Amino acid sequence: MSERTEVGTGADAGALRRVDLAVARVDAWTVMKVSFLLSVALGIATVIAAFVVWTMLDGMHVFSDLQEFLETLSADRFIALLDYVRLPKMMSYATIVAVVNVVLLTAISTLGALLYNVVAALVGGVRVSLMDE
Repeated sequence: MSERTEVGTGADAGALRRVDLAVARVDAWTVMKVSFLLSVALGIATVIAAFVVWTMLDGMHVFSDLQEFLETLSADRFIALLDYVRLPKMMSYATIVAVVNVVLLTAISTLGALLYNVVAALVGGVRVSLMDE
């Protein structure tokens, strides 16, 4: 990281301080660890949210009303589809989605860090100016 410091002159000496920094490299291993932990937290939140949404829908009798409606229509073929929205299957689906998201988010974040390092080597990285007033 390059650093440049400017200090104010005259009456306001010391009142303004500016530091220019450049993010020239991102450690891919650190990005992978952090993105893995954040995506695991997101996966846990996904499973909990699926449980809460299913519990709310079941509490509002959405599934039983839908089954009664399909029985009045004599749509027995569609009643069998309601087995796919039972709690154990829904929790399995949510867990599968969470695991796939953990793998994909970790891989994409790590790949993004590696690509950033390549691009930053070519153009110098992202420059950030910090000011203290």
